[in-house]
Amino acid sequence: MTFAIRFRTLELALRDPFVIARAAPGEGRRIITVVAELRDEADSRDGLVGLGEGYPEAYYGDTPETMRAVAPLLLAAIEPVAEGLRAGLDEARAALAAAADLMDAELAHHGAAKCSIDIALHDLVGKRLGVSVRELLEMPAERPPTDFTLGIDTPDVVAERARRAADFPALKIKVGGPSDLATLEAVRRVYAGPIRVDANTGWTLEGATDLLPVLERMGVVLIEQPFPARRLDLLRELQARSPLPIVADESAVTIEDLDALVGVVAGVNVKLAKVGGVGPAKRMLQRARELGFRTFLGCMEETSIVIAASAAVSPLADWVDLDGCLLLADDPVSGLEIGQDKVWQVSERAGLGLELRADARP
Repeated sequence: MTFAIRFRTLELALRDPFVIARAAPGEGRRIITVVAELRDEADSRDGLVGLGEGYPEAYYGDTPETMRAVAPLLLAAIEPVAEGLRAGLDEARAALAAAADLMDAELAHHGAAKCSIDIALHDLVGKRLGVSVRELLEMPAERPPTDFTLGIDTPDVVAERARRAADFPALKIKVGGPSDLATLEAVRRVYAGPIRVDANTGWTLEGATDLLPVLERMGVVLIEQPFPARRLDLLRELQARSPLPIVADESAVTIEDLDALVGVVAGVNVKLAKVGGVGPAKRMLQRARELGFRTFLGCMEETSIVIAASAAVSPLADWVDLDGCLLLADDPVSGLEIGQDKVWQVSERAGLGLELRADARP
């Protein structure tokens, strides 16, 4: 096999507890993510490594074990484009897109494993060609700022975290808990900017409808995934009643989900861990725009690897929620910085321009 990959599962502490509506009891203090190093065994240049990451979210059926199990199948699937990945810029770009298609054709789902390989391929090809991942993806250098997300907790605790994050241009508040209205009121007392709310499937239609006038009055600008993923009927009904855009997240996993959401919601949340990498994310964002959706670019609680890759395609998003590495107590990756304007300073070095700390290397 041309490509060899090594995974390491990292268990990382969060800076603050981070609880969402569908979290199991006890979750929200530590996360598990999987970093990868990808090598081209046919490459004569020693030490050239592509860095990748996949977030194994059990909700989507991914675990570190499934990532390791399916990686050989996915790497074998991309063998037909191996030469293209070693070629010049235009051919390599085409080969990267083809590699994502080949992985999807080989195996459905398994977004985390695909994501780790896709990001690593982009990093490896960028390093080989001496271009940044941003340039490889043909994206502009100007990017929108990110918001900052606050998990479910008591209203006073969430308000204190909002106060600490008041320099962000928008806050995303996790709701679907027992004190949603009190929490939003407490946050609004300390934060004057736009608020985005994310219920992670935790609301009912009646409860959401009752909240609509209150949310609008409080300056909430969007509602993310209020109902279970397959309840498109409820999403459609709430969007018909709502002056605020409803954004699908758990209902919008890959590009194949978009057509069914037309006329159902106003926006979709694209995440690399769901769709299978930065190349597929770019295509999903572009397709969503073609279909008339407003676009949201989100993340899991990932390291700078996924955040840097995501930031490269963030010009395609109307709303950006790329704060995953900021939620970690200690990010084991260096090379990504955020400006005072909360815009990610994506490296113009070859590839992602990141370094994985020695104690976290696969």
